[in-house]
Amino acid sequence: MPADSDPVTQGWHLLHIGFEGDDVSVAGINPWKVGNWISTGDRITVAHPSYPAQRHTMHVYVLSPEHAESVFAAGEFSNGVWGIFIPNT
Repeated sequence: MPADSDPVTQGWHLLHIGFEGDDVSVAGINPWKVGNWISTGDRITVAHPSYPAQRHTMHVYVLSPEHAESVFAAGEFSNGVWGIFIPNT
């Protein structure tokens, strides 16, 4: 199955697209300032915000195990350009 036909994972929305180190907040925490993101082992499929036919796999992480609201998904859309997604509330 071609990558561009993979279904988009429901229940997530784009929080930020930009460069590594940008000022962004997940549950009040800038993920770029955290030493290690904790992988949940899950992945989601998202559409590129500027090119919706493109599909990208993002890995799901948590910044703080004791705070469920710090769950997010992240991955590179292109060299150095990252997308950060958070669950819908």
